[in-house]
Amino acid sequence: MNAGVARGRNRRPSILLPLLALALSACGADPAGREAAAKPAAAGQPIDRVETAQRLNAMRGQAMAGDQAALQQSVAELDRDLRRAVRLVDPERKIDRENARVAAKSVTGVRSAVWVDDENLLAIVDRNAQRSYGTIDAICTRLEPMGDTLGVVVNLQSGAARNGDELEILSRNCELPPGERAVAQSHRQIDVLPPQVRAQHRANADAALAGRDRSVEREESERIIQASTPEM
Repeated sequence: MNAGVARGRNRRPSILLPLLALALSACGADPAGREAAAKPAAAGQPIDRVETAQRLNAMRGQAMAGDQAALQQSVAELDRDLRRAVRLVDPERKIDRENARVAAKSVTGVRSAVWVDDENLLAIVDRNAQRSYGTIDAICTRLEPMGDTLGVVVNLQSGAARNGDELEILSRNCELPPGERAVAQSHRQIDVLPPQVRAQHRANADAALAGRDRSVEREESERIIQASTPEM
């Protein structure tokens, strides 16, 4: 093997082998897991052992043949898949914030969009029904060509909200199920009123309705009683 091939092998990212070990340890052997991995890309899915072995064999052949371009591409693709499997954001594929904001605004129903921080994109929609995971999917799809959407959390708020419940913000990482975040990604509270505060307000309102002033009803009852009672 010539020195050029050896140098090509040494250029593999140092993070590749640890990621491979971690991702393989999370890989399930059941067919259902493999079917889930075959669906449209979503971070946190276990990698397929057979597919990964085939890719490693192909990379070995590329190295033996001295095909540096193909080898580097294969290494980059494997590194990307391993990062997604362990929910690790790729800093080299960070999405441009302004381009992402403009793209989010182009989604049907999105009135405005603004970045709250480096991870959280807040979008205001026109109608309550548009505050949905479907709208989040549409925004994330627009962002995919720009880079790693695993580093983006989309937050939706309705511009037509009339009460605290309708004002509640719907949040989700572009590539993960609701409530989950990428490695080292914070669960930032974007809502003006936290859920527990809204729950307390609802409880107070329910209690007030249950114990509302019944003086008018009592006066009406007394009038009926007086009218129907014979004079002594």
